[in-house]
Amino acid sequence: MAEDMKDLEKMIGKVPKFFKELTVKDPKMYEMVMKLEGHIWDDGALSRKTKKLIAIAIAASLRDQHAVHAQLIGASKLGISKEEVEEALRVAFLLAGMPAYAYGKAQLDEVMKE
Repeated sequence: MAEDMKDLEKMIGKVPKFFKELTVKDPKMYEMVMKLEGHIWDDGALSRKTKKLIAIAIAASLRDQHAVHAQLIGASKLGISKEEVEEALRVAFLLAGMPAYAYGKAQLDEVMKE
């Protein structure tokens, strides 16, 4: 489990405390979440990059700071450009409004500096 946590930290950055605690408090739940995580992010009809852009737009729409930050770090590691994220945030703007776009854009400028 420690190795999984290190891999997860490499992918998303800081792992929330509650999730780290699952390894001790509810290892079966932790194992199920990690399996689901792998299944969701694997390439399928949608590429991992496309899924990451969708995740960023959703997290920005929900104004979830940790999720936006984590997804942007993951996007950067997948080679997703700032321009691609900007376009995904425009879709969030169209469907979720200006606050979602502004929130995502502020995180984007912080995480993916020029």
